[in-house]
Amino acid sequence: MSDSSPAPSTAPVLEIWCDLQCPDCRTALADLQALRARYGDRLEVRLRHFPLEKNKYAFAAAQAAEEAVEQGKGWEYVEAVLGRVEDLGRGGEPFLVEVAGELGLDAEEFDTALIDGRHILIVDSDQAEGKVIGVTGTPTYVIDGQRLDGGQSQDGLRERIEEIADRLLAGQG
Repeated sequence: MSDSSPAPSTAPVLEIWCDLQCPDCRTALADLQALRARYGDRLEVRLRHFPLEKNKYAFAAAQAAEEAVEQGKGWEYVEAVLGRVEDLGRGGEPFLVEVAGELGLDAEEFDTALIDGRHILIVDSDQAEGKVIGVTGTPTYVIDGQRLDGGQSQDGLRERIEEIADRLLAGQG
């Protein structure tokens, strides 16, 4: 899932491997919002799906996020779901459809997308790529070829990402 704001093709890329039912990913949400606010379109932020088997609704949530991208509110949807991971655990797929409705998205189309599986290949592809590069937990960040594991601790990660992004951006000018 790419940021809805078009980044210049030369913008550094920050990939966040995420499980939308993961409490650690919810904790990382504030850092993600701060990074997006600080860099705007100078840093391309891509959410990559890495639903963990232990989280029953994570795979459906990843598919729903892709439907939100198609409907033009990918990041808003991701932030809304991550902010309520306990509700997702209790409510499952009906909760995902409910959030879509709350955001003014076509909830009926969300329901259909979850039934017909139209976004499964995107989620499967992200998960497979994550495994290839060594992602084992979420959140995991990748910037400039460096993998930073946020599943153990978020401490200092945003600062490290900013340090790398600032260096990359300084090298462009």
